[in-house]
Amino acid sequence: MSLVAFLSQAAFISLSGVVSPGPITAVVTSKGSTSPHAGALVAVGHALVEFPLIALIAWGFGSLFSQTYVKAGIALIGGVLLFLMGIDMFRSLKKACQVSRQDARSPIIAGVLLSAGNPFFLIWWATVGLALIVRALEFGLGGLLALAVVHWSCDLAWCYFLSALSFKGGQFFGKRFQEIVFVLCGVFLIFFGAKFVLDAVSGLVA
Repeated sequence: MSLVAFLSQAAFISLSGVVSPGPITAVVTSKGSTSPHAGALVAVGHALVEFPLIALIAWGFGSLFSQTYVKAGIALIGGVLLFLMGIDMFRSLKKACQVSRQDARSPIIAGVLLSAGNPFFLIWWATVGLALIVRALEFGLGGLLALAVVHWSCDLAWCYFLSALSFKGGQFFGKRFQEIVFVLCGVFLIFFGAKFVLDAVSGLVA
């Protein structure tokens, strides 16, 4: 298989994971209601976790993320984080339309925290991602770098699309739309937070 064929396959596999609803989807949508570029900034924060993770897995640390206590610990911390973010979103509901557009760091930090605290993201890279990394290394370091760029490009495109779509909706429907988005995203984050915590507890008890 040529490098181009492999990267095309990797892009398809990456997109199937990227478009799956999750915590990042909720945050990108909520932040996108005030800025069409929020998705790109969340993707940058995501990359700050993802690129070092790819390097660690390529160097043989992939099995670490499959350990029961590691998965449970990540799920527990990530679950609490998501729960708090969901609560904070409800608290910010009345200020939904006054969120500062100058706070460029906020979406980036959200991307970092949501990625580092998401056990499914880490497990995906330790399983499906590991298989892609092994194939990429057949083409040398250049193949690994190309895989990282192609995968992240899928993240960037999808997050940017979601935030732009949310921003257009906010412009068209106004404040009411933003309030509904904040409520739905808050519920979504609390749901995932609770699920992560329950998964962590069940993993430790089992």
